[in-house]
Amino acid sequence: MALEITDANFEELVMSSDKPVMIDFWAVWCGPCRMIAPIVEEMSAEYEGKAVIGKVDVDNNQDVAMKYGIRNIPTVLFVKNGEVVDKQVGAAPKQAFVDKLNALL
Repeated sequence: MALEITDANFEELVMSSDKPVMIDFWAVWCGPCRMIAPIVEEMSAEYEGKAVIGKVDVDNNQDVAMKYGIRNIPTVLFVKNGEVVDKQVGAAPKQAFVDKLNALL
């Protein structure tokens, strides 16, 4: 299951991670977010031990969303060594997320 990333644990789970991180910024009311949710969950299982897969609810964690300039959701950020190295704005097929994450492994 994808990690629940919050304003409080962002530094620990994302910035301090020694593995690549994929973060899905989403909201309950967002239709496209619901479309990619199963993809994020599948990838969480598939990449266990190889990468960190997490979700940030933008309604409850506005500090992180503002810090990274998240204006449209879903936005998926890819972080390596504490740096945002890639992103995907809007819903996309699973392969798009897989390709971006594999590039960081």
